[in-house]
Amino acid sequence: MATSTAPRATPPPAPPALLTSYDAVRAATEALCAPLETEDYVVSSMPDVSPTKWHLAHTSWFFETFVLTPYLATYTPIEPRYAFLFNSYYVQAGERHCRAQRGLVTRPTVADVYAYRAHVDRHMRALLEQIADDRRHPAHSTIVLGLNHEQQHQELLLTDIKHVFWTNPMRPAYRAPVPDAATAPVDVRWLGTDEGVYRIGRDSDPDGEFTFDNEGPAHRVFVNAFRLASRLVTNREYLAFIEDGGYRRAPLWLSNGWAAVQQRGWTAPLYWEHGTSGWSEFTLAGTRPLDPAEPVCHVSYYEADAFARWAGYRLPTEAEWEIAASAAPITGRFVEAGRFHPGPAAGDAGESAALQLYGDAWQWTQSPYVAYPGYAPAAGAIGEYNGKWMSDQWVLRGASCATPRSHARLTYRNFFPSDARWQFAGFRLAADA
Repeated sequence: MATSTAPRATPPPAPPALLTSYDAVRAATEALCAPLETEDYVVSSMPDVSPTKWHLAHTSWFFETFVLTPYLATYTPIEPRYAFLFNSYYVQAGERHCRAQRGLVTRPTVADVYAYRAHVDRHMRALLEQIADDRRHPAHSTIVLGLNHEQQHQELLLTDIKHVFWTNPMRPAYRAPVPDAATAPVDVRWLGTDEGVYRIGRDSDPDGEFTFDNEGPAHRVFVNAFRLASRLVTNREYLAFIEDGGYRRAPLWLSNGWAAVQQRGWTAPLYWEHGTSGWSEFTLAGTRPLDPAEPVCHVSYYEADAFARWAGYRLPTEAEWEIAASAAPITGRFVEAGRFHPGPAAGDAGESAALQLYGDAWQWTQSPYVAYPGYAPAAGAIGEYNGKWMSDQWVLRGASCATPRSHARLTYRNFFPSDARWQFAGFRLAADA
């Protein structure tokens, strides 16, 4: 007896990879906001801190301004005045609201900003369906840049809300603590590298891994033989610096650093407090006793440099850091771990192994943030992304506990001014061989 079979339904085609990435990044930003109350979204606790609401809107403004407006003919802004409110520093993109006054903007509401994100997302998905994964489309590279830009703001969102919560006398917790597995203390080892000519940086590759323009061009550098500490400086070690009068000894400090100590009353890293029961530290899980085995974090370049001088060492150059890290895997405590705080070094630091290169704290180097040989910024407003900041700032390498795993890479050049402390920044020591 003959049997008939119904035709099998053809599965729908998989969405373009770029669309999948777009949805994942946008969803990750909103997931970071899930523990917040509406009131938390609107506060700016200092000029460097932007409200969460602003981060949500600004990252949408980026796609609206640099992708949808030039590449989707049918796009209409949901509110033209958002272009003024949510531009950050792109002079060529138009006038912008004063950064220090972002916390005074009560309207649009948080609900309005989420509606703005949804409006941008609908139109971006339509455009991404048209582009598919065509790397030759003129919008493709800008979209990839926009996704990496949003990942930067995911980290800023966490560092900013941490400062907002710390400023609140109630010291609320963002999330419940996520403890690390117990580990034995790891002694510091000194990892040597021979003098020679090395290649650092990375050239942009349209078909390869994304890089910011400031990561290139790749070029050769000569370095003298040097040694790099196998792990980050710990709270225990930094506490010894404090107890030895580190914040009271002018010869340890750069002139501007000593002025900052005097004018701002620095006596310990940001978020450290000393009470009757000893030292405590404010974290995104609330205030808790200081863990001596964890890396010291939320210190400025000035503080890192002063400690290194006190300890008889120095900070590494960014070339030394990259050379030493060139063969290491990109592993560590990233934002996906949900801990949002650096943890103790773990594992067996063998003779040639460096620990904590990524995923605990960004690491200050003694390298000023300047252009690599042959660097030229892109034309137009996009060229303002990195190049205009190459003055009065220092390079940090690695990644932090607030960095998305897919955002970390060997050649990444983060940068902040000398006195910045609200970022997840720590350091490791170096020495001449």
